[in-house]
Amino acid sequence: MLPKASGLCSGAAGSYFRGSSFDYERTAMYGLKTESSFDAAHFLTDYHGKCENLHGHRWRVVAYLKQEELQTEGTMKDMVVDFGEFKKALRDLTEELDHSFVIEEGSLMDKTIACLKEEGFELSVLPFRTTAENLARYFCAKLEEQGFPVSQIDMYETPNNCAIYYHK
Repeated sequence: MLPKASGLCSGAAGSYFRGSSFDYERTAMYGLKTESSFDAAHFLTDYHGKCENLHGHRWRVVAYLKQEELQTEGTMKDMVVDFGEFKKALRDLTEELDHSFVIEEGSLMDKTIACLKEEGFELSVLPFRTTAENLARYFCAKLEEQGFPVSQIDMYETPNNCAIYYHK
């Protein structure tokens, strides 16, 4: 049995939390979070520092969903989305980049790309500079294309450093 609360939550709990002076129905927000990771190499063009050289990361992607209302019918009733679908969508995206050389389109000569392909390297050519900030935006857009209500993506390059993309 849940302990009695003094107006901490309302909404789906019905009359359980009645008596609060705060309008939870109007300000309530639900969220989900999942994460996945991938290993990939990259370099930054026109950068003056270590990152202009080819190097790799264990990229960690943390995705957040946010929605005012829960689903009202079907198998996802009383959920933001099915966690299984959310986790699979993010893992599928990270799997596409896993153990690849992530390259900004146009940053290498065509003959370099051809040689890398001939040598059997897995290349992921993207239409943007491969910064953590741009990769965070990329993951947000890809999840949103699949219908997920994305609110934020945290893109970790290292365990201590991440770029955050907030979706409006």
